[in-house]
Amino acid sequence: MAKRLVIDPITRIEGHLRIEAEVGADNKIAAAYSSGTMVRGIEIILKGRDPREAWAFTQRACGVCTTVHAFASIRSVEDALKIKIPQAANLIRNLMIAQQYVHDHVMHFYHLHALDWVDVVAALKADPQKTSEIQQSISPWLNSSPAYFADVWNKVQAIVDSGQLSIFANAYWGHPAYKLPPEVNLLAVAHYLEALDWQKDVVKIHTIFGGKNPHPNFVVGGVPMPIDLNSDTALNASHLAIIGASIEKIIAFVDQVYLPDLLAIAPYYLEYAGLGEGLGNFLTWGELPADGANDPAKFLVPRALILGRDLKNVTVPDPNDFDKMREYVAHSWYKYGAGDNAGLHPWQGETTFNYTGPRPPYEQLAVEQKYSWLKAPRWNDVAVEVGPLARVLAMYATGHQQTQELTNAILQKLGAPITAVFSTLGRTAARAIETKVFADSLRTFYNGLIAEIKAGNTRTFDDNKWEPSTWPARAQGFGFMEAPRGALGHWIVIENGKIANYQMVVPTTWNGSPRDHKGQPSAYEAALVGTPLAKPEWPLEILRTIHSFDPCMACAIHMVDAIGADLGEVGVGLNVCVS
Repeated sequence: MAKRLVIDPITRIEGHLRIEAEVGADNKIAAAYSSGTMVRGIEIILKGRDPREAWAFTQRACGVCTTVHAFASIRSVEDALKIKIPQAANLIRNLMIAQQYVHDHVMHFYHLHALDWVDVVAALKADPQKTSEIQQSISPWLNSSPAYFADVWNKVQAIVDSGQLSIFANAYWGHPAYKLPPEVNLLAVAHYLEALDWQKDVVKIHTIFGGKNPHPNFVVGGVPMPIDLNSDTALNASHLAIIGASIEKIIAFVDQVYLPDLLAIAPYYLEYAGLGEGLGNFLTWGELPADGANDPAKFLVPRALILGRDLKNVTVPDPNDFDKMREYVAHSWYKYGAGDNAGLHPWQGETTFNYTGPRPPYEQLAVEQKYSWLKAPRWNDVAVEVGPLARVLAMYATGHQQTQELTNAILQKLGAPITAVFSTLGRTAARAIETKVFADSLRTFYNGLIAEIKAGNTRTFDDNKWEPSTWPARAQGFGFMEAPRGALGHWIVIENGKIANYQMVVPTTWNGSPRDHKGQPSAYEAALVGTPLAKPEWPLEILRTIHSFDPCMACAIHMVDAIGADLGEVGVGLNVCVS
């Protein structure tokens, strides 16, 4: 009889995610179930509000990818009202988006995912001299001396000697699935610490264009930052110089630290080139438009649908298609007026909490019933994966030269076939590949902005349709955003100048949904099937695959009453059990 393995919550992610896995006598996962254990509810808060302020609410659905909901929100309003933003504003947005990708991916690799592969405590067995030799052999990064790595070694030793592992606590140190030599462990730990400090340079792009980070400022119709080279309060020459320097530091870290580390670690875990795929279906909404018209034909990341691994058959999904873009609640703690097996397009979407069946707390998920606060989005009744792997496959399949060259070079370096991209290791490599593409794109967008300014094209806001008196009585729009974790969509319905309906279908809803009305698993659930566990009571292998998606839920269940009084917060403790 299969054992039920429960991990609640999955740590090193944003928010609370519960994974349960049926583990057979051979210690392989036979089935898995994904449950989002918190309520979002922002769609309810937005009803009746001014659509121009929706971005300020939606942006706060998450504090990790801090800009993405704001971008999707303002684009949904612009789509509904047929607003084309000025080119300078489009380039500023692209700079903020590309910076967000690079920042988020580097943080994910080192601080959320690397510790699945890197044994921090085992780094104490390393010889700093040998670590220095490895560093100097893989890149010209300046922090490469034996003395530098000896200093890192001493820091780790002090943490261990203290008896409090601090930022390195709650991990499976000594797990038999860790395979790196001690010197590579020490190398990765050093760069983990460096990446923490590196962030201060990266966020300057957001703080200049948006006034602050996290949660920069935005505006429907463009960006809130005017351009005036002679003004202290606008985008000026000094600000542009800071941004240019920040971009060069970003590119240097990606080229000399992140990519070399990926290639130093991956060869020790090549078995994960055959584990962790699951679905073989991929969706992107597209990103980084060439101009303010948001024409998908001119996106750097294409709008694409790939089914059954068929990279020769890429189609363009229409997010406005009522027959294909639908959300289901058969296994979600919601209730549709048309019944649990109904599928609703987001413009028709309902967020209704009047389900009265079993809900947490529980020992095990009632997987035959409802078991998650996530809905189940499906494309034409098919489950799909979204995220870096979907984007890289879309760019690769549609002929993006740099993506093809990087992908082929990494596969050749690892001695792996193209099919290896459909895996946990492939998903992790795809994140690094697109980080390189987007880091280099920062230079392109920056140079484009400079050219616009030199040509006198400094307008950053279109106010032609700012006043609600100019709007139609009813309008509906779709706002896209390829968030770091995948395809994000905001669908808005505006009636008489106010929000009549608002639905957000976020990346982790696609990837981490419960089963749908047909019993089809989501990407998380499918990806874990077949995974062998060396030590089921320490389910490190599950973390490796789930973290490769970089799950991102909301931060907590925060409740207020009708007048806004705080009613408290609900937290979830760590629990790993086999029953």
